[in-house]
Amino acid sequence: MTADNFWFVFLLGSVLGLFLLEVVSVVLNVRHLRQPLPEAFRDVFDAEAFARSQAYSRESARFELVVSAVRLAVFLGFWLAGGFPWLQGLVAGLTGSPIVQGLIGISLLHLAGALIGLPFEWYDTFRLEAKYGFNKTTPGVFVTDRLKGLVLGALIGLPVLALLLWLFGAFPKAWLWAWLAVTGLMLVLQYVAPRYLMPLFNKFTPLEDGALKSAIHALAERCAFPVRELFVIDGSRRSTKGNAFFAGFGRNKRIALFDTLIEKHPQPELLAVLAHEIGHFKRGHIVQRLALGVVQLAVLFLLMGAVLSHPGLHAAFGLERPVLWLGLVFFMILFEPAQTVIGILSGLWSRKHEYEADAYAAQATGGPSDMMAALKRLARDSLSNLTPHPLTVFLHYSHPPMIERLEALRRLG
Repeated sequence: MTADNFWFVFLLGSVLGLFLLEVVSVVLNVRHLRQPLPEAFRDVFDAEAFARSQAYSRESARFELVVSAVRLAVFLGFWLAGGFPWLQGLVAGLTGSPIVQGLIGISLLHLAGALIGLPFEWYDTFRLEAKYGFNKTTPGVFVTDRLKGLVLGALIGLPVLALLLWLFGAFPKAWLWAWLAVTGLMLVLQYVAPRYLMPLFNKFTPLEDGALKSAIHALAERCAFPVRELFVIDGSRRSTKGNAFFAGFGRNKRIALFDTLIEKHPQPELLAVLAHEIGHFKRGHIVQRLALGVVQLAVLFLLMGAVLSHPGLHAAFGLERPVLWLGLVFFMILFEPAQTVIGILSGLWSRKHEYEADAYAAQATGGPSDMMAALKRLARDSLSNLTPHPLTVFLHYSHPPMIERLEALRRLG
């Protein structure tokens, strides 16, 4: 077998293998929905609500599989029909600059992917989510969000892409400089995103003075967690689902609560949810995850530098000679199996962190009952899959299944 054949067989096999793994996961997960209602949820789920959650999980899983199948078919058709050499010829005819070629070529691929995904996003928002009572997004907000996302992605992504193309085209150890540059950007975005970027999509309103604000400050003081700002996000503008998050470093921390979360949960449950998030900070999870992301970037760019211009990799996609910008695209396809393994390991680590944050919340609020009640209500209001298959959890879950979190909390009581 020639080197070219090896690259082609490996790439095709990995793409098809990952899709087959997803098919198996979805089939097993859907079949596992036949399980009875877990005893722990019978105080918040009746038979109708449980059947509705099963139907939502079943329909969502099947829909996601259809989306994956369509994307796979389009990708394979484009690849095997010689789409990548054709696209290189197109951009080369527009400019002789390798950097500009890359910016145009990758932008066209990204736009094509966005256009292919747009009908599915529309169906998911206005049919599937609306069918189960979650969607509050209007067509105008939907379109505006996508346009803002494209513009923001271009403003941030295109300069970074140009920098990467310049580095890998000019320096022998480009991977090191690329890693340092992207790591710096990642750290800057940790500060910039919640303060300047997220408000482009949602309205952040300071939490009004009152019992809830006083209770949050009291909780933060007990936990030695300094908070400068408390905000309410207009999540109800898009969905009925609730959420909360923290942002900032040092003494410049901000708490953001979705209005839907405040509306649906009594104060003790809200404090338990916030204590859980504080637990991530107090147990060092945020710093650990950030450090892991930096290490992953180093590995990514090191491997990228090693194979970016390998003739066999480019030949597998129909190129007679390496093209720098297409090497970036091909590497990300090549990296998918490794990314899947990294995702599995990260999921295992993340699920461990969730147990630790739940335990911290139980300690900070005087017992596990409020956190347990919050989890049950979240599961009911979001129609969570109460009986996911272990393979699906292993492959995709960043949080443990609700039933397992409840059992862990129960043991603390």
